Amino acid sequence: MYQQTTLTLVVMIVVFAISSWKLKSAEISMVITAIAGALVAGFGFPVRLLVEGTFTYLDLAMIFVTASIFINIYSETGAVNALIIGIVDRFYKRKWILFSLMVIIMLIPGALTGAGSVSIFVVGGMVAKIMQFMGISKVRTTGFIYVTAMLAAAAPPINLWAMLMAAQANMPYVGFNVILLVPILIIAAFTIIYFGRGGTPQKKEDILSQIPKPPAGLTSIRIILPLATLLALFLLSQYAAFSIPVIGLPLMFVICAIVSILINPKQTTLKRYYEVVVNTMEQVFSLLATVISVGVLVNIMTGTGVRGLVAITFITLPIIYIYFSVLIFGPLAQGSLSYGSAVILGTPIIFLFNSMGVNVIIVAAALSLIFPLGDCLPPSRIVGRVSIETVGFKGNYMSFLKTIAIPWLFMGGIALLMLIFANKLSFLVIY
Repeated sequence: MYQQTTLTLVVMIVVFAISSWKLKSAEISMVITAIAGALVAGFGFPVRLLVEGTFTYLDLAMIFVTASIFINIYSETGAVNALIIGIVDRFYKRKWILFSLMVIIMLIPGALTGAGSVSIFVVGGMVAKIMQFMGISKVRTTGFIYVTAMLAAAAPPINLWAMLMAAQANMPYVGFNVILLVPILIIAAFTIIYFGRGGTPQKKEDILSQIPKPPAGLTSIRIILPLATLLALFLLSQYAAFSIPVIGLPLMFVICAIVSILINPKQTTLKRYYEVVVNTMEQVFSLLATVISVGVLVNIMTGTGVRGLVAITFITLPIIYIYFSVLIFGPLAQGSLSYGSAVILGTPIIFLFNSMGVNVIIVAAALSLIFPLGDCLPPSRIVGRVSIETVGFKGNYMSFLKTIAIPWLFMGGIALLMLIFANKLSFLVIY
């Protein structure tokens, strides 16, 4: 049995490597790898397992879709442009405050959707323009967009890596807000200083003239109301859970999208809203495909025993090796398997640390800061590619990697320290 499982693992690794090289698609490669693993394990063509796998993370896919629709409808009202114009107009002469607010703007879409690429799609282009208006070079602007998109994906309330690990480890997704927010703010402060230094800004009037003007009638109340509604729903679900019906995150985002439509001062037609939804689906399609293909691969790996083999092999290493190897293999797994890295590597580590009496919420939070580091690594390079395309950086990819190297290592170092000193940070786990 051990030899058969080992053979299946070897075949799956080889098939995945060849498929990724030839097809340039991590999602299709994962499905092909799953089928190959099932055939070698003697399952035949695994129709039932493939179908079951596509539904493994359906709940996460629903969160992803509804949150992205909400943030894009909210952007359609002109609220995002209004926020940026107000920030530039007021803080133009206060560079560090301006850059700090740019980070917050980048964090919000990703934090609400669980995907840094959504932050880039929604506000990345506008933030990139402002960074360049303030005299920051294109390569450093690209690095700023990428790092803040990574932080946005890991930020609460929706951290897909932590959600996947929690789901697989049968632990509730609670207590993550503060333990994730504190390191993200520290890393964000370092990112602002690292990428924001130097540069000669353009005139404020020139900057404002290049930002689309929000529609008349878009008052502060209209801008704040959808976000306030979302915050209120979050708080009610957390602190009044036994007094209100179970709403769920997808329905929360749908409600907030409806609120955004109601407060929209523009005469936006149903056709235009339909176009926004269609464009949103195009934006998130590759990420939805990733979540679905991860479910397929994980289901086959579980059925063939490969997942158990990987888990046992990894967690039987000396603990010191796990501490330092996770900072290498975690990002590499993310670059290859995307969110599947959290399930295949993250969940066994959680079980190991749980058996050692370590606070697993902090362990999951630390790992969810390590895995996003791989979003710039091949074969997928999803966030890295989107960052480069959004900014319009024409240099080679290696120069981009060199630009983000120091913030990348800083983020990995913070996550590793969280993993090593997990129990000493238990005071940050607030339910």
